[in-house]
Amino acid sequence: MADGGAGRSWLRAGLTSGRVWKVLGVAGVAGVAATGVVVARDHRRRTRMSPDEVRDRLHQRYAATREEAPGDAVGGDA
Repeated sequence: MADGGAGRSWLRAGLTSGRVWKVLGVAGVAGVAATGVVVARDHRRRTRMSPDEVRDRLHQRYAATREEAPGDAVGGDA
């Protein structure tokens, strides 16, 4: 770097390259754990619904898409 290594501020902060990788690894694990929490929450929300409620929601979503694009040939209406 032409600016004298300003891009290596982690070195001036006393971090070694091994420690930087450790911090990045911990951040990655935290991200994976947070994603798992979101997926589990969504799964719990979906499993609370009865099969009839799921079917009704799917029919409502399908009807909404049909209203948005009435000229579309999806579904064999054409």
